Order: sequence, then structure tokens, then C-alpha cells
Amino acid sequence: MKVLALGLLLLPLALFAQTRKVGGQPYTYYADPDISMKQAKQAAIENARIQSIAREFGTDVTQMTQQQESLVDGRENSFFMQLSSLEVKGEWLEDIAEPKVEFVETLKDGMSVIKATVWGKARGLSNEAAAFEATMLRNGVTKRYAATDFKSGDDLYVLFRTPVKGYVAIYLADESQKVFRILPYQFSQSGFYAVEADKDYVFFSPEKASDSERRYVDELQLTCNDSRVELNQLYVVFSPNAFIKANDYTEDQTLPSGAILPNSLGFTEFNHWLTKLRSRDRKMGLRVMKLKIEK
Repeated sequence: MKVLALGLLLLPLALFAQTRKVGGQPYTYYADPDISMKQAKQAAIENARIQSIAREFGTDVTQMTQQQESLVDGRENSFFMQLSSLEVKGEWLEDIAEPKVEFVETLKDGMSVIKATVWGKARGLSNEAAAFEATMLRNGVTKRYAATDFKSGDDLYVLFRTPVKGYVAIYLADESQKVFRILPYQFSQSGFYAVEADKDYVFFSPEKASDSERRYVDELQLTCNDSRVELNQLYVVFSPNAFIKANDYTEDQTLPSGAILPNSLGFTEFNHWLTKLRSRDRKMGLRVMKLKIEK
């Protein structure tokens, strides 16, 4: 990834009641042979966390019926498809011990069997967080460019909209456990980014920025370095209450193209910052999106 150019706080008792220690049960993950062992182990850890949350807080099953029209031999046809989704009624806050991951065996069809055990803190979901919208865009600044799969060299934009005014921050975590702060922008004059209600924002696009902000906008171009495929995660944090970005550090590195890397911090430090914020602010919302970068 590269950036171009450019007193006493009393917490509600309900909050403590909802925060619990979870985990300790092994989760068995069957990995497709097309993904790397590193990616498979990370997926096993994520699924173990979901299993732990589901055991403690339960799940919700929602269904949606979708109708699709088609034209076959000059005749219209339609079919209905029922889609089910399972959502856990809680969220992972932080690890309290290092996840344990072990390879078990390779099956005849090439799939790998991996067991993962996690230990952490989680809490039940709150309905106080605003239902904001955050969509990744590839090489375009409108919703029709929404994507999760990218090629090395593609531009990344984020479409954002909230029903209430507030503050937003965006971080990008790579496979090396380094987390880059990409919003607020690198050379912004404050540690927070304020947004208005019911307004579409396209971050990382000078074209869509206001006149006063345009000179601060960082344009993002994704790169895939060592492996053929790289899996990253985008964290979008929003709250109607003001909060300051994490204490990140300047990257002393310039890429061969002349681009510079945004400020960063380690994943552990980032996780502690985010956990602390969310434990104090029940109205803070978080959306984590996975993106794949291929060479």
C-alpha cells in the first residue's frame, strides 16, 4: 500500500455487565488448498472468535428472498432464491492471551485441517451505535465501483455516509500486523475528522473533496509485495462523540515510485486504543471490511 503526493470517568454499570471473558474452546477450520497456510491460520482464528462470541451471546438468523428475472428462448422466466445469514449477537473486543493455532492434517482432496483456540473479551451488541454506511471502491468514486477484490496498482476510495453528524477514522491493517492510519489524512491539522449527517463522502479523492480540504487529501494506491495474494482489513470507526486518532508514528520509508507510507502503529497498540475507546463510548460503531490484493 502506498500514499501518493501529497478527572474521573464513570462508566455505566450495564457496560461492565455486557463485557465478558470468552474463548477456550478449539475451533476446527477446513482450509481450501488455494489459500496460503498463513491465510488459513488467520481465518481459523477469526472463526474461533466468532464461535466464542456465539457461545456466550447467541446468534440471529435472518432471511431474505431475492427474485431474479431471465430471458430464455424468448420467454421470460423468474426464480426465487432464499438467502440466510447467521449473525452473532456480540463483538470481540481484545485478546487476553495469544491465540493457539495448530495444523492437524491434509485431507485427500487437498484441504488442510487447522485447529484454533482463542481467549479474549467480548460484549453484547448495543443498538446505540448509528447505522452508518462504508463501502470500498476500486478505481472509481461512485457506488458502481464497489469492490473487495483489488489488483496491485488499483486505487482505493471509501464511500461514507452517516445519519447523524460525528467523527470518523479509517485504518488499514496488513498481513504483517502493521496498522496504517489513512484517515484523518497524513497532513491534516487535527487528530479527528468531522462529518455531517446525510452527506456522501468519498475519502481519498481530491476530486470529491472541498476546496479547503483538497490539498490535504491522500490518494491511495494498493500494492501487493511479497506474496501473490495479500489479505488486508479496513477498519472504519465512527461516533457522534469526538475522539482522537491513535498515537501513530511516521514511516521513515519512501517507495521506489516516490510515494510515502502513511503513519502506522502495531496491531497490539491499535487494538488497545480501539478497545479503550469502545469501552467508554457505547455509541461508537465499528465496521471491519476484508480486502484482497492480487499481483
